[in-house]
Amino acid sequence: MKKLLLLTFFLSLNFAFSQKGTETISINFDNSKKIDILNKIESISDYHFYFVEDWLDDQPFSGSYNNATLKYILNDVFNNSNINYYFIGDYKIILTNNNVIHDVLPIGYFDIEKTEIKENNKPIFYSENKSTAAKGMATIRIGKENKKSIDKSFVLSGIIRNSLTKESIPDLVLMASSRNINTVTDLNGHYEIELPVGVNILEFKSIGIENLKKRIIIYSDGTADFYLEENPELLDEVVIDAEKDKNVKQAVTGLTQIKIKDIKTVPLVLGERDILKVATTMPGISKAGEGASGYNVRGGKTDQNLFLLDNAVIYNPTHFFGIFSALNPYTSGDLNIYKGDIPAEYGGRLSSVFDISTKSANSNKFSGEGGIGPVTSNLMLNIPVVKDKSGLIVGARGTYSDWLLKSLDNESLNNSEASFYDIVLKYNHNINKNNVLKATGYYSKDNFSITSDSIYKYSNRLFSLSWEHKFNEKNRGELILVNSEYQYNIGFDGNPSNSFDFGYKINETQAKLNLKFLMNKNHTFDYGISTKLYNNEPGEMRPESTESIIEPTTVPKERALESGIYISDNIKIGKNLVLNAGFRYSHFAFLGKTSQLEYIDGLPKNEATVIDTLNYDKNEVAKTYGGPEFRASARYSFSPSLSVKASYNKNYQFIHTLSNNTTASPTDTWKLSDLNIKPQQANQYALGFYKNFEGLNKIEMSLEGYYKLSNNILDYKVGADLLLNESIEREVIQGEGKAYGIEFLLKKPKGKLNGWIGYTYSKSLIKFDSEFGEETVNDGDYFPSNYDKPHDFSLVLNYKLTKRYSFSANFIYQTGRPVTYPIGNYIYNGSEYVFYSNRNEFRIPDYYRLDLGINIEGNHKIQKLAHSFWNISVYNVLGRNNPYSVFFVTENGEIKAYQSSIFSVPVPTITYNFRF
Repeated sequence: MKKLLLLTFFLSLNFAFSQKGTETISINFDNSKKIDILNKIESISDYHFYFVEDWLDDQPFSGSYNNATLKYILNDVFNNSNINYYFIGDYKIILTNNNVIHDVLPIGYFDIEKTEIKENNKPIFYSENKSTAAKGMATIRIGKENKKSIDKSFVLSGIIRNSLTKESIPDLVLMASSRNINTVTDLNGHYEIELPVGVNILEFKSIGIENLKKRIIIYSDGTADFYLEENPELLDEVVIDAEKDKNVKQAVTGLTQIKIKDIKTVPLVLGERDILKVATTMPGISKAGEGASGYNVRGGKTDQNLFLLDNAVIYNPTHFFGIFSALNPYTSGDLNIYKGDIPAEYGGRLSSVFDISTKSANSNKFSGEGGIGPVTSNLMLNIPVVKDKSGLIVGARGTYSDWLLKSLDNESLNNSEASFYDIVLKYNHNINKNNVLKATGYYSKDNFSITSDSIYKYSNRLFSLSWEHKFNEKNRGELILVNSEYQYNIGFDGNPSNSFDFGYKINETQAKLNLKFLMNKNHTFDYGISTKLYNNEPGEMRPESTESIIEPTTVPKERALESGIYISDNIKIGKNLVLNAGFRYSHFAFLGKTSQLEYIDGLPKNEATVIDTLNYDKNEVAKTYGGPEFRASARYSFSPSLSVKASYNKNYQFIHTLSNNTTASPTDTWKLSDLNIKPQQANQYALGFYKNFEGLNKIEMSLEGYYKLSNNILDYKVGADLLLNESIEREVIQGEGKAYGIEFLLKKPKGKLNGWIGYTYSKSLIKFDSEFGEETVNDGDYFPSNYDKPHDFSLVLNYKLTKRYSFSANFIYQTGRPVTYPIGNYIYNGSEYVFYSNRNEFRIPDYYRLDLGINIEGNHKIQKLAHSFWNISVYNVLGRNNPYSVFFVTENGEIKAYQSSIFSVPVPTITYNFRF
């Protein structure tokens, strides 16, 4: 106590001489290091600094000062660092790391009768030897102490990685147990935890990772990355709830998260571990039918979903009419599906964002994973490039279905072919603690021919490059450059006189800057800017032989620029309320070189209503669209296990698909908004309740409702000709959409019996109303869309008999989708015609399917060449002949109905998966 009083007296005595630095100096710095700045100040003045050189970072600093005080200069130089300073005498300055030197103690500090010091900026004292248990515990100081701060807690964030592999560690628990505070790392190993100012003991816990404790002294908001060691010791079963109440606590509505490790036991067609197929068992996500190539989310069209692989767009994420996903399951990380509250970062689609991440490479250890099935084989290799710095993941998948088709005892299929492959490469490089470089390349290709004279080909190609940079403790950024291309070809050579090759291609290039500012414990800002260039080639037809009478035809190319700027703030209001408010402004410019027809306003678009042809030079803006997009969501917690959430989203979409085909087809073309086709727009409202039932076998439950209104939904006129049509606006109509529904999910993620039950009741309606008959459908009333299926039920279960053996089952039921039937015929001018019902007035039979599987893990010995996993499953056990579509043909003067089905019999499968 005497020493402390003497220290207080000494500091008080020196206070008369401290806090000088009022003399002015003139000095310039040009990208100088901190150590060089201090040396330069000493060289031109009488000031002298005392410090530990390791405290000074190498971040360059520039500044020009004319007759400025030293205090002013030092405040600038150390503004974004953890360095504080203190004057002793007139010209001596002590630098401190993180903390402040207190020369006066708070009033009442030594008054033992007071239980709390009234000053908010009381000093932080601690002792390394305070307790025996704390010996050997590393102390980490975070942030910069500020005497003027009145905050009682601050936010610590960062990334936790495996010290050996340098891979991020998801689902790791961080606990300040003495304060009853905890959080969990996300899919990328990122964490965020709010800690009281001062000393905290932080514990790290995860399966397979060594438990660790750190002493954290936090002075302000800041970041800290940790590298943890693996713990190979075999233990009895330990259950750690890694994402405790995350579904209740997060403010986002309509978010579906799927972990690739959780789907390997789900029975799927032909044994494929398909993350997108599993997504369709979740509420609000469906397909028009088995084998359909697109996905419908909350009553939206298939073109209203944005599929991203490492930030780059995939236009067709399926193989072979949608039977297989185009994503390699062994290179894919996890999937986040935003179908309610879409973050302001994303734009350009109305219904959803499928954000798919590729695994990051292990930079220390060579490893691999693969699978062999009856139709496809997969292989993934992890290749270290620079130890502890960089690594490469290579994934490849191919099919040998051609060989199977030719071996079948069916002459009609002997000449058929159906093959595909995909390749993905992911390179990640940790330049230093503040900079990470990632690059992804992807290519997929499909070839199929069910008839001997027609060959279909389509491919996806993308490239993604990102640079992640940490500016300082509060600011992070990511610069992203991507390019995507989708194209298809149809070749017909059945008759030399009319053989042809038809091709289509769309290409887009995007630059995007995402920034994050951790302002304080109550405000976290995400903001950024992006721009995207479209190059669309709507179609080209060429004769395949010199004998062909097909005339070469090319539809003029389309170009457009789509840009956006956004900002969002995650706001904590009190203990129970969290608000996420976002704003995005989207702008779309349709560019020349192009010719656009101008029509009489208010009349149908046809040849008779054309009044002018407008010509635009290259890069000249022909038409612009855009507007504000508001994104808002809120969460209120009634208790740690019960919350209510609400959201509102407004979105624009400037690109459309053109198709008058209700069957599965990869040959749909994309059309950019132009002078005559307006962008789609939607407003969605959502409200949901989320409840967790605690206990040994926790159960998660959610009930969420939504209501969505859309404008300028694109559809086709009766008898429309969409192929190679330069005046496509004459063949389409735009109308209103309305979708609403209730989604229920009951999920048991852990335990011997785990799985989920999902149910959706929904309606998807569209309306085309006009005073002109050719632009009116069903008398201008709302009618069901092609993908309206009110009842959708999924049951996915897995029972773990032992650590090696488990049984799986999933059952699917869906209302049959709408269809238009012929309901009569009539004679006109001596000819017989078919009379059809209103569009989508009837429905095909309901869909249901049961799949069963047995899963066998290899033994768990550590010293093995490879660890194995067998899956034996039967798809469509009941042999249900589920119709995909119904069509009608006239034979001998009679109209006959036929249905097309896929997998109308049980399909047994055995697959072998291995990991080394």
